[in-house]
Amino acid sequence: MAVPRLSAAACVLAVALAAPALATAGACGDLKGLKLKDVEITAATTVVPAPTWKSPQQRLYNGVVSAPFCRVEGVIEGGIGFELWLPAPDRWTGRFLGAGVGGDAGIYNYADLARGVDRGYASATTDSGHKITEPHWMLDPVKVENYAHRAEHLMTVTGKAITAAYYGKPTAYSYFIGCSGGGRQALKEMQSYPDDYDGIVAGAPGPYMMIQSARFMAIAVEEMRRPAAALTDADWDLVTTRAVADCDAKDGVADGVVEQPLACRFDLDALACGKLAGRCLTPAQIAMVRWIYAPLKDSAGKDLDSGLVHGVRTRPGPPSPLLRAMFADGAHKDVNWDAMTFDVTQDLALVRQTMPTLGADQTDLSGFKAAGGKFILYQGWMDPSIGARQSLDYYGRVRTKMGGQAADSFTRLFLAPGVLHCGGGAGPDLFGGSGRPAPVDDPDHDLLAAIMAWVEQDRAPERVVASKMVDEKVVRTRPLCAWPKVARYKGSGSTDEAANFTCVKA
Repeated sequence: MAVPRLSAAACVLAVALAAPALATAGACGDLKGLKLKDVEITAATTVVPAPTWKSPQQRLYNGVVSAPFCRVEGVIEGGIGFELWLPAPDRWTGRFLGAGVGGDAGIYNYADLARGVDRGYASATTDSGHKITEPHWMLDPVKVENYAHRAEHLMTVTGKAITAAYYGKPTAYSYFIGCSGGGRQALKEMQSYPDDYDGIVAGAPGPYMMIQSARFMAIAVEEMRRPAAALTDADWDLVTTRAVADCDAKDGVADGVVEQPLACRFDLDALACGKLAGRCLTPAQIAMVRWIYAPLKDSAGKDLDSGLVHGVRTRPGPPSPLLRAMFADGAHKDVNWDAMTFDVTQDLALVRQTMPTLGADQTDLSGFKAAGGKFILYQGWMDPSIGARQSLDYYGRVRTKMGGQAADSFTRLFLAPGVLHCGGGAGPDLFGGSGRPAPVDDPDHDLLAAIMAWVEQDRAPERVVASKMVDEKVVRTRPLCAWPKVARYKGSGSTDEAANFTCVKA
């Protein structure tokens, strides 16, 4: 007789109920002795901010907490590190927050844990099954699989079980937030474990991670092969500045931000040396920009993606360490792999064969929808690390697969003009994305509050007000409209105030 499969939520509850009860509910130190299968709790410490407490310092994702909490540290299956921060029992709202980590992970998202605890959420994060100091971890297929999807799921199951043991009752609502790699983790949770979370906020998620990595590798190799055509940061600044100058006012407001980059077309030839005084681009450099903006093609000439929006630039600085690791360690299993041998068609096929679960492009979200889940995707239009077209394409394919009306019942896409990767840039970039809480914590300004209101009050977000802050002061607000609508100036009043804009069809 077949054994019925428990849903993830049912498994969590079963584990929590099977776990030994704490001697005293809310006793932080007692969690050290809590026994859960394949879980070791290495520390359970009461933290009392005075008046604030700073997380251990990392390169990214540092947090500051104002409210007392129980800090739980542990390891799952001997190799997946996690932290769970539990608000004092009288402050817990019954909610659970999972926090994703970007890039090649290996660290914790203390920023969103701090945000969650201060708002009364039990909050958890994971290093995705390896440490950032660990070289060549992609040689290990188990660690790749943990990074791809298992670590976040197991963190969720474990975190909910410990939360239930600590408070003496299960979580009422669960949410996940992440950007970049954390956004991809959010998509994987929704696609592979639809019962884990009631609401998911995914920023710049890179659903087509393997194609995106092939694009970046192709650009890096092409620039090495044709150094005379390579562009410096100053060259890219020229390109982006010209795009804004040509396209900015088309939305009715000249404010240094292009509201609708898809409609932006500017003449690259006008930047050619001989036509432009001072800094200019050579014919080889102009050809390189055109090639970068165009869709990536395989050896048969087939488009692999939709290219980049005009005015965006390539990722500044050195390539992500994840890029070489994916092809050298993960795909070729050779730490000495020569990147100059990279071939888009062959190496992309090899990555798909060796690490198929890295992709997060599943469009059938019927399981998540059936579970009552709600999903918000957000993306900076000027993101140089994960092109905006990638998020647009994925959202469009979800709508095609699910049907427009069905998709509208549980999904939203917000595109942020002038915003770079997960934040930064000329546009208003504070709207409650991962690691970047809004200056106003309510559903009209903050995506985490918005997803909560959608799940718990059936209040679907149609616009979210984004803020731009300088020296800790809000200097501009602008509505982000649920796609395919965009913000349009009403024609009167300050163009730095969101109230003077309305959402219209793009």
